[in-house]
Amino acid sequence: MASNERSFVLWLHGLGDSGRANKMYLKDRFTVPELAGTKWAFPTAPSAPVTCNDGAIMNSWFDICNAPITSKSVRGLDDVLESVQKVHAIIDKEISDGTDPGNIFIAGLSQGGAMAIGSVLLYPNTLGGGAVFSGFLPFNSPVEDRIFPQAKKTPILWCHGMLDTLVPFEAGEDGKEFLQKLGMNCEFKAYDGLGHSLDEMELEYFQEWLKHQLGRSSKKSHFSACGLFNKFCS
Repeated sequence: MASNERSFVLWLHGLGDSGRANKMYLKDRFTVPELAGTKWAFPTAPSAPVTCNDGAIMNSWFDICNAPITSKSVRGLDDVLESVQKVHAIIDKEISDGTDPGNIFIAGLSQGGAMAIGSVLLYPNTLGGGAVFSGFLPFNSPVEDRIFPQAKKTPILWCHGMLDTLVPFEAGEDGKEFLQKLGMNCEFKAYDGLGHSLDEMELEYFQEWLKHQLGRSSKKSHFSACGLFNKFCS
């Protein structure tokens, strides 16, 4: 596989979880040939006190001040931006190693899903896609002036359980509406009967979604060789 054809998925875990645990759970679930050569990364957030959990020290991408987590919940914006910079450093390294931005995906569950969408919105290029599972917008202050026009071209998959009590379904709907107002392509999948968890149906759909996005990226790369698109398909 040529370097500009390889794909990369960065998976971000939820509050209190770890990259290692997520890797063990997910490593054998993506088996279609189109993803056989995909590189996966499962970083772990630093340990920090979390206000909504009475200051308990746990792996956390940013502080959350209250739960259930809604669009109005207070979040530590500085923490969010600091973690986004760390995610961007991983993406930048992958691009410098030869992976086309159009073949790079950021995905995550719960707080990791919030990090995924925040990292996509604040990245200065168009990526292959972002996927949010039971997540929420990591910002509760205006950030539109921070969002790069190229970032708005990144397609988003948002999956949310209708019985989620930790990150209520309405938080997912608010995220979808925010992205759509930005003019972004956000496919929103509602799962009846699902709470705050990662379901097999979601993972199966995510696999098909990745296949579809990689197929689109391959077509763009083909036309790029003909001079119709620039190198990064942006």
